[in-house]
Amino acid sequence: MLLEVIATTVKDALLAEQSGADRIELITGILEGGLTPSYGLIDEVVHSTNIPVQVMIRPHSQSFCYDQRDLGVMLKDIQTVKQIGAHGIVLGALTSDRRIDHETLRRLLDEAEGLSVTFHRAFDEVSNLEKALEELLTYSQIDRVLTSGGKPNVLDAQEELRQLVKRAEHSHLQILAGSGLTVSAIPSFLQSTGVKEIHFGRGVRVDNNPINEIDTEKIKDIKKYR
Repeated sequence: MLLEVIATTVKDALLAEQSGADRIELITGILEGGLTPSYGLIDEVVHSTNIPVQVMIRPHSQSFCYDQRDLGVMLKDIQTVKQIGAHGIVLGALTSDRRIDHETLRRLLDEAEGLSVTFHRAFDEVSNLEKALEELLTYSQIDRVLTSGGKPNVLDAQEELRQLVKRAEHSHLQILAGSGLTVSAIPSFLQSTGVKEIHFGRGVRVDNNPINEIDTEKIKDIKKYR
């Protein structure tokens, strides 16, 4: 089981690493679902930690639909992430009718050559999860899809996740499950879904408050199930 933890500060990242996280998703705007962090924060986290750092590429929280100006911002952000030396990026793009925006996605992936890529929870807003996964499987650059199975809480989408994991089996792409997972539910959740990578945000913070700092004991408890 691989554990990815959201970090919004350098301290978050250090605490996550020290307590056993395997990968960091670095964001700002946690209450908005995650936005692109500052270049200074990216640089400090990347050069202060030894585990992979995936940087959010999301210029605004209005939607997952992006125009040409948004795209320009995202491309420049990806260039900077590469220059800093982060392991990878987290991105996603949809059309107004809730489908994968392939034109935008291809432009972003072209710029992201050499980086690990996570397609984020824009995936949960598509009109057809299985069709969207089939389409994402055609992109060799996309290493994983972060998803709650199309529902607000992963614990309510275990059958959907099991089907997604089954379809991605033996492919280059992993299903990364996140949103609402609790420490006590991990064993049964992993068994019922077959998920091998899990993602925690507020669930590993003090009092489950997204703006509080990382609770290292919660991460240590999660890692006991490894």
